[in-house]
Amino acid sequence: MADLSLLAARVQYPLDGVPFHQWTTDGPLSFAFYRTRDGYLLRFAELADFQVSADGRHVTGVPAPGAPLATVEHLYLNQVLPLILSRSGKLVLHGSSVDVGACAIAFLADTGHGKSTLAAAFAIDGCPFLTDDGVLLDPVGAGYTVIPSHPSIRLWEDSQDALLPHDALTAPPVLYTEKCRYVAGSELSHRDRPQPLGAVYVLGPGDVANIEMRRLEPGQAVAAAMQHAFILDIEDRSSLAAHFDRLAKFAVSVPCFHLDYPRCYEALPRVIRAIRAHAASQGCDP
Repeated sequence: MADLSLLAARVQYPLDGVPFHQWTTDGPLSFAFYRTRDGYLLRFAELADFQVSADGRHVTGVPAPGAPLATVEHLYLNQVLPLILSRSGKLVLHGSSVDVGACAIAFLADTGHGKSTLAAAFAIDGCPFLTDDGVLLDPVGAGYTVIPSHPSIRLWEDSQDALLPHDALTAPPVLYTEKCRYVAGSELSHRDRPQPLGAVYVLGPGDVANIEMRRLEPGQAVAAAMQHAFILDIEDRSSLAAHFDRLAKFAVSVPCFHLDYPRCYEALPRVIRAIRAHAASQGCDP
């Protein structure tokens, strides 16, 4: 785990040059990657800067004036930490994961394709979630272990209304998303111990009438994992080569499947049963 030091708030001064990479998330958040003499600077416009050492082991956070501490901490946990862990040689995938008995399963998807809603539905149904939004994998023997993350799930308002009571426990809001953070508790169970990874499901867009599942060939699994992997420096060739090697090992070690299903809340119980039965066929039965 990287060391994080927080400094006093200061205005975000203009930076020389142009970012070598930038993207936006599910809300108004703007995120830009810059190279510095000592490593990297990750800028979240009007929220915080994070100065990262070249090896990804040390991080200094500098909040923008008025940015709440909860927002800065959540930016670090959900956006910065997965990137710097990848810089340190870890494999981190953009997804959620749940414990289905003898092992964990993971759901990989683009933003808005339902991975958090699916993880929350599993947790409510008695299968605790381990992670939401970032799946950190630790190679163990011939397979991988899922490392739990902070015990909260972010949900859009329609998922909140469909799945959770109005008085469910929430975490302090963060400024860069309209999603609400729900904290694990009696309604939303969380597993805080590492679990072996039994299978990975790559979610389709949801424009189907029935549940679809099919095994991905290793090449397809590598491509899917690459699409959903966190990586800090997309222009560092040596880092990219090592990253690709990790993905290739992952793809031949863990069964990966394409999963699509109708995106309606009424179908979720049937979807959960189908996934649990399929995971059990992969050895994830308790």
